[in-house]
Amino acid sequence: MKEHWDLQYAQDGFAYGEAPNDFLAEVVGQLPPGRALFLAEGEGRNAVFLAGRGWEVTAMDLSEVGLGKARELAARRGTRLSTVQGDLATFELGNAQWDVMVAIWCHLPSALRREVNRRIVEALRPGGMFVMEAYTPEQLTYRTGGPPNADMLPTLAALRTELAPLRFLQAEEKVREIHEGRLHNGMSAVVQVLAVK
Repeated sequence: MKEHWDLQYAQDGFAYGEAPNDFLAEVVGQLPPGRALFLAEGEGRNAVFLAGRGWEVTAMDLSEVGLGKARELAARRGTRLSTVQGDLATFELGNAQWDVMVAIWCHLPSALRREVNRRIVEALRPGGMFVMEAYTPEQLTYRTGGPPNADMLPTLAALRTELAPLRFLQAEEKVREIHEGRLHNGMSAVVQVLAVK
């Protein structure tokens, strides 16, 4: 899997573009200030977006190639960004230490996703917020991005269970148009969550 992402991110340009994810941009005004951790952040477009607005940001990803491009983007934008290479199967999220955690298009096998979501709840500080957008199983009919594997595509019902006891401020499954770089283009079935501890 690491080799897959290294190859993807080694190509010219940014796989998902340089602009932040639409949902993150929509909710950024609701997020508490402080420390933010981005999971499976790839080339850093979302992390750089938050760093440029005053958060102390750490971006983690499996691919050091992607993180290199994240550092390059941060330097170009005049922002500071910490990066850490790691695998979510073993990566320590910590305990009550993040004000904001973000997972945009972080698709994991369901068993690992359940475990990571449990650790996300633990890792947020009281009052901390979690932002996520992911493709749902319905996305398999659109084929405009995301893994071709239903087990890696969460439903809102599953996330409500996995992320308990977070309080969901926004939670919706919807079909929307997405244009993010070369890998996400067209109508897409997604789930969006903004939740607070």
